[in-house]
Amino acid sequence: MKKLHIMFSKHRASQIRSGFVLIELVVVITIIAILIALLLPAVQQAREAARCTNCKNNLMQIGIALNHYQMAHLVLPSGSVNSKGPILNHPKGYHVSWVIQILPFLDERAAFHSYDFRFGVYAPINRTTANYRLSGFICPSSSNQAYNYVGCHNDTEVPIDTGNNGALFLNSSIREKDLKDGRSHTIFVGEACDGGFLSWTSGTSSTLRNMGTKINTVMSNGNIFKQSSSFGRADGFSFEKELYDEEYEMSDSPSDDLDIKKEKVPLTPKQRQLLLQVGGFSSFHAEGAHFCMGDGSVRYIGQKTDFEILRNLANRHDGNLIGEY
Repeated sequence: MKKLHIMFSKHRASQIRSGFVLIELVVVITIIAILIALLLPAVQQAREAARCTNCKNNLMQIGIALNHYQMAHLVLPSGSVNSKGPILNHPKGYHVSWVIQILPFLDERAAFHSYDFRFGVYAPINRTTANYRLSGFICPSSSNQAYNYVGCHNDTEVPIDTGNNGALFLNSSIREKDLKDGRSHTIFVGEACDGGFLSWTSGTSSTLRNMGTKINTVMSNGNIFKQSSSFGRADGFSFEKELYDEEYEMSDSPSDDLDIKKEKVPLTPKQRQLLLQVGGFSSFHAEGAHFCMGDGSVRYIGQKTDFEILRNLANRHDGNLIGEY
C-alpha cells in the first residue's frame, strides 16, 4: 500500500510540474513579445539616426564642393543656366543645373565630361548623363528614391529668375561680397522629398526651391500635369514624350505615334502659373529637414521654426539679425 501511495504521489507531482511548465512557456513568450514591441521602436530610431548622419554627410560634401567651386571660379555656380526667364518647370530649354557645374568637385569628373554643353539637358545626346544615378544626392531615408538635395533660389515663392534673393538662381554669379548676411546665416542647399522629377541635370524645381512655405508644409509641383510619372524617376528618365512642345504651348492629346502631328493649344494662365511654381523644402525626417549653410556646416532646422527666421536664412542679403533657432 505504501509503495502504491509513493507511485501515485510521483505521478501527481509530475502532472503538476507539467502544468507549471506550460504556464511558464506562455509567460516567457508573452515577455519576449513585450520586449520586442519595446525594442523595435528603439532599433528603428537607431537606424533613422544612422540615416540622418549619412544625410548630413551628403549635404556636407555638397557644401564643400560649392565652396571649392567658388574658390576656383571666384563665384558660386549659377542655379540654372538658360537664355531667358522665368523658368517653366517642363523639359524645354537649356536648363543646365548647378549640380552639373560642381560635379568635378564631387569626384564625378566622368559624369561631368559625359555631358555635352552644346545642347540642353533634355537633348537625347545628354540622356545618358541625365540617367546617371547620382547617389550622393539621394537621402538615405528616402522612400521613393527621388533626388533630394536642392539649392535655395529665393526667400519667397516666386519663379526661378534673375534677381532672386537666394544663393543659386537663374544665371546667377554670386561672389563672396554678395553674401552680405554671412555664410553661416545663409542657406545654400536643403532637402526636398519630391526633387529631381526632371533629373538632377535640370535647373528647374528639380534642383531649386524657395522658402515661400514652411518646412514640410507643402510638397512642390512634382506631380503637376503628372510630370513625375511621365518623365520617370531616378535613373529612368525619358523626355521624348514631352507634354509641352513650346514654351507657351502644350500638347492637347499627346500620342505615342511620333509621326502624328500634335495639336497645340496655348497654355491657360492657370497652367502657366502652375509651371512657374517652384515649391518649398521638405524631408523624410521627422519634424524638420537638414540644410547646408554657406560655410559648409549642416544644420537640422525644425519645421516649427519661426517663419521670418526661415525667410531670413534663405535671403543672402536682407541684413536682418537672426537670433536662436
